[in-house]
Amino acid sequence: MADDADRFTGMYDECRQRVWVYVVSRAGRQVADEVVSETFAIAWRRFGDVPEPALPWLLGVARNVLRDNVRAEARREALAAELRSWAEGDVAEQVTERLGVLRALAELSDDDREILLLVAWQGLSPKEAARVVGCSSAAFRVRLHRARKRLERAVQHPAPAPLPPVRNLSQEWS
Repeated sequence: MADDADRFTGMYDECRQRVWVYVVSRAGRQVADEVVSETFAIAWRRFGDVPEPALPWLLGVARNVLRDNVRAEARREALAAELRSWAEGDVAEQVTERLGVLRALAELSDDDREILLLVAWQGLSPKEAARVVGCSSAAFRVRLHRARKRLERAVQHPAPAPLPPVRNLSQEWS
């Protein structure tokens, strides 16, 4: 039992931050701590089932916890708001290209965004990422290619910013 506890602690120390970042990228900071806690509780209960490397398996568990706990629409809105806040709040760097990519990423579908983030931000290989989303490596590579093309189009042709509301001065003066 002590050996399992030591192995679990090592896995937790190695993977917790990356699982947390994954959850934040999918659902925002509001639910990340809860989902990460539940993910590692499941990992402890099923410790004998955890393969090496553990990260893709843990990310798959986290993905399932998200699906069980958060309605898809609420997750999409929270993530879009989080990405917009990152893009708007990144004034210090003044990197226009990065802001454009973040804005374009916020406009992609939830599935496209997840595929791109697993490879680009989580550093998973297509084979590992395919295990997270539950498809074959070949299917994942096709999805990744299509998501990259949609991201490229979104960066090149950004959606117009919404116009500010029009004030009715005649009503304000009366």
